[in-house]
Amino acid sequence: MPLFDLPLAQLRSYSSHVTAPDDFAAFWDATVEETRAFPLAPTFEPVENHLTVIDTFDVTFAGFGGAPIKGWLHLPAHRDAGTRLPVVVHYVGYSGGRGLVNQDTRWAQAGYAHFIMDTRGQGYGGTLGETPDPHPSAGGVAHAGLMTRGIGNREDYYYRRVYMDAFRAVEAAQAHPAVDPAKVVLAGVSQGGGIVVAAAGLAAGRLDGVIAALPDVPFLQDFPRAIDITPRGPYPEIAAFLARHRDSYDSILDVLRYFDGVNLARLATAPALYSAAQMDDICPPSTVFASFNAYGTGEPGAPAAGVAKDIEVYRFNNHEGGQEHHWIRQLQFLRKMLA
Repeated sequence: MPLFDLPLAQLRSYSSHVTAPDDFAAFWDATVEETRAFPLAPTFEPVENHLTVIDTFDVTFAGFGGAPIKGWLHLPAHRDAGTRLPVVVHYVGYSGGRGLVNQDTRWAQAGYAHFIMDTRGQGYGGTLGETPDPHPSAGGVAHAGLMTRGIGNREDYYYRRVYMDAFRAVEAAQAHPAVDPAKVVLAGVSQGGGIVVAAAGLAAGRLDGVIAALPDVPFLQDFPRAIDITPRGPYPEIAAFLARHRDSYDSILDVLRYFDGVNLARLATAPALYSAAQMDDICPPSTVFASFNAYGTGEPGAPAAGVAKDIEVYRFNNHEGGQEHHWIRQLQFLRKMLA
């Protein structure tokens, strides 16, 4: 795939035209309050993972609407008794779920608690998932896939539920006695990276303990540009929907403004390490930089004091991004922060 998006010099200064609705904060305050009305009720059941260096727990907690959300909690088996560990809350890519019990334990291998959230209604491609999406809008008019599920209004849009599940996943991870609730790191690739941005923005002022965000080639950023230029992956689901619903463009964009990572990124206060791939035709680099450049800048008229952030750019990579090379960069970033 050739370089098809803006040159790097322009990416570094690119600013999205996306703006937050006037009631953006009120909408998310009400959504958090509605979600927290259900007891979190996290459970951690030990399970056999066939590994000698990792202990694993099968997790269930109440997400949006009180729906049971599954997850894994992986811990280093030879941790010191009574020591609380920093936790990496891990969100997975589009169509994937939490996977098999021992499929991804990398953060626990590095000495962290590793909490993987199952994404409701997914797990049908990539890694296995076990969490249904019982919301009525799941059966509404939509294009195949998840991007237009419930898109007719903000209350029913699919990612409202997913973002709240992600918010509660942090609270569930903090509830385990082996986890240090003051040292939560958010991590994910693609859709997982987009959920990281959302969770970091929603946590600001609403949830203590989030100390870092690691959005890796994040999805769900700068919807208007992404819909216009992305040739491959989930964004074209929205374009295909609009090809049949020709008069819905403005109303759909009005809904998506509430879920656009650019608007949520502005609210974030935790230090962040992003990544972008310049040949990425699923999450184009301009959409990633739109989020990165907005991250931590605060609301219009109320700019933030300045949030530490950095971005790694992988010039010759498509959506795979930095992969194992970038994980080393993430480990270095966290080691320096926690030191």
